[in-house]
Amino acid sequence: MYTAGQMKSIEIFLNFPVMDMNMNVLWDNPEKVDPQQAARMTAFWGDESWKQAAYDTTLNLFAFPEKTDNEVVARAFQDRLKKVAGFSYVPDPMPMRNRKGATVYYLFFASRNPVAKDIVTYIFDKYRRRGVA
Repeated sequence: MYTAGQMKSIEIFLNFPVMDMNMNVLWDNPEKVDPQQAARMTAFWGDESWKQAAYDTTLNLFAFPEKTDNEVVARAFQDRLKKVAGFSYVPDPMPMRNRKGATVYYLFFASRNPVAKDIVTYIFDKYRRRGVA
């Protein structure tokens, strides 16, 4: 993502696979996660800051890490696309749900072009209003 953002010439749609992340990495007990899966998450995210997004210790008397929800993790990634990769426009991602209503992935769009952002925001909002997402 970083390279794409620094190029200043491309726009991306990105499948943020939150269901895969929950099944393989974002567990209630992070110490039990397979190191290869954690490394895969780090490679996708770009560094290990995903751990700060995925776990919170402030509400726990003994400072044990507690898993945050999917939306917190998605928002942190949205911030990374803006602040680290350098995309100027990253509208709120579209949650893509299965038939049972569970979010399988978030569809992100990132661009430096305000017109492209406006078009994608219009499309995302249209589907949100229809209750598709």
